[in-house]
Amino acid sequence: MVSTDWQTDLRNRGYRLTPQRQLVLEAVDRLEHATPDDILTEVRRTADGVNISTVYRTLDLLEELGLVSHAHLGGHGAPTYHLAERHDHIHLKCRDCKRVIEAHMDVAEPLTTRLRETFGFDTDMRHFAILGRCRDCATRESEEQA
Repeated sequence: MVSTDWQTDLRNRGYRLTPQRQLVLEAVDRLEHATPDDILTEVRRTADGVNISTVYRTLDLLEELGLVSHAHLGGHGAPTYHLAERHDHIHLKCRDCKRVIEAHMDVAEPLTTRLRETFGFDTDMRHFAILGRCRDCATRESEEQA
């Protein structure tokens, strides 16, 4: 399931691919937008001795090294993680069905440009979600009201 040469990536940064790091990377790859608890559950399928603090420490290191990225998909809950090798994207989260839609960063370019020009504020749109309603849920609601 390894989708990249993580061993080389880590070695080039002065680290090695430990079994825990590999398990966490594989879980993030499989689950895509996953919380640390989700990742722990996945890791424990093959290594029941891993604990949540190991997952958090590993995720922190892997993010610092640029291998994973996190986003806050609404509320005050735990962040979700995905592989950083995937294209940069913003997250659109449906409040009704909880589906997460990935949109290319250029969709947000008019907003980020306006914020930069008006406030001198550089945004990092990758780390949060725009909450709303997906097309399917909006269509379903309008059909129910008709």
